[in-house]
Amino acid sequence: MSKHRLSDYLTHLHQAASDASGFVTGMKLDEFLADKRTQQAVIMNLIIIGEAATRVMEGYGHFAAKHPEIAWSSMRGMRNRIAHGYFDISVEVVWQTIQTAVPELLEQLAALHPDADTEERKSVT
Repeated sequence: MSKHRLSDYLTHLHQAASDASGFVTGMKLDEFLADKRTQQAVIMNLIIIGEAATRVMEGYGHFAAKHPEIAWSSMRGMRNRIAHGYFDISVEVVWQTIQTAVPELLEQLAALHPDADTEERKSVT
């Protein structure tokens, strides 16, 4: 099994957030509510985001603690709510997340990569 690096997890976070955001570009809430395929695609990417956030928290806790502006625990919590309470998912909450939290996350992640690269160089030496 290969060991993922911090930058890998951040790349997964960014890709999933970007994909989820792209799936709803130009959509209105009523269109999203009527489009089960898009709902499922967005939900899957929220699970990926939460899983990657969990891996950062568990494998690179010092890095997560150094960046409290990122909602690591909230991402993990949403993933757990989706994965373990699937029949209770509020599609309206998913919509709100994709409209507000995901764009904010994308902005925050852009600033993290240089710090992640520095962090990985320190852990190798």
